[in-house]
Amino acid sequence: MAQRTVLFVLFDQVQSLDVTGPVEVFAGAERHTPGTYRIGTASLDGAPVRTSSGLTVVPDRSLADVPDPDTLVVPGGQGTRSPDPRLTDWLRAHGPHVRRLVSVCTGAALLAGAGLLDGRRATTHWAYCDRLAREYPAVDVDPDPIYVRDGHVATSAGVTSGIDLALALVEEDLGRDTALTIARHLVVFLRRPGNQAQFSAQLAAQTARREPLRELQRWITEHPGADLGVETLAARAGLSPRHFARAFRAETGTTPGRYVDRIRLEHARRLLEDTGDGVEQVSRASGYGTPEGMRRAFVKALGTSPAEYRRRFRPAPAH
Repeated sequence: MAQRTVLFVLFDQVQSLDVTGPVEVFAGAERHTPGTYRIGTASLDGAPVRTSSGLTVVPDRSLADVPDPDTLVVPGGQGTRSPDPRLTDWLRAHGPHVRRLVSVCTGAALLAGAGLLDGRRATTHWAYCDRLAREYPAVDVDPDPIYVRDGHVATSAGVTSGIDLALALVEEDLGRDTALTIARHLVVFLRRPGNQAQFSAQLAAQTARREPLRELQRWITEHPGADLGVETLAARAGLSPRHFARAFRAETGTTPGRYVDRIRLEHARRLLEDTGDGVEQVSRASGYGTPEGMRRAFVKALGTSPAEYRRRFRPAPAH
């Protein structure tokens, strides 16, 4: 395989982890299989840039001096909020000609500003998804996955999700064994499938203000295999089913049913990741009752079966 060039675009107020995380993945692949990748960095004029955390990074060269790379990586950070128009113009001119165009976190806003995401499905950090969708209505923004592939364009969610996307690209180039070796070296277990949710069920829903509902949320999390129907939950909260459903949604931003679905899915995911329990045992412990019920829930929420999820996400046993 010919050596592939991977170019990282740098600018003032870039998020350092958006750069260094993926760089470590590609550098690890180069160490594992020498001659695979040539990694470079470039800023508009080749001058050092200051990251959002205050670090100074010296790029290899100016964007004006680099040929189109195989893979172009555009990180995020505070600097994406008011980008230099020259950077937008450079991306617009060069983005369509690379084999893979990649953004990390809010780097998606730079691609969108250059018109490179028009008509495409994309993601970004969950806190900026609404803004991206509002400012660029031609982009199909999906707030849930940790990364999205659409043609030659790949976008990832917040910060460390760039590592997951980089591992997926390495797997595409060099195979699963190489990607897993790098993942273990970086102590990130196994790369997460792109359609895994950006954050946990507890983070996705607000914490209720009233103690009875907060306590109920904790109880649901600790008992995913119990009867979690609205009538049962309402009785535990000391409310009528109708009043309970209204109060729960008003205070958490989601319905009881959706909250339970998220908790059960997350519980099942963790059992599949962290234990050797069989699918039938996991389905019972997570409240699905049957393996088929759990399979339908996984396909609907994650686009993959429990067996495939375990294969892709559970760490391989140490030898």
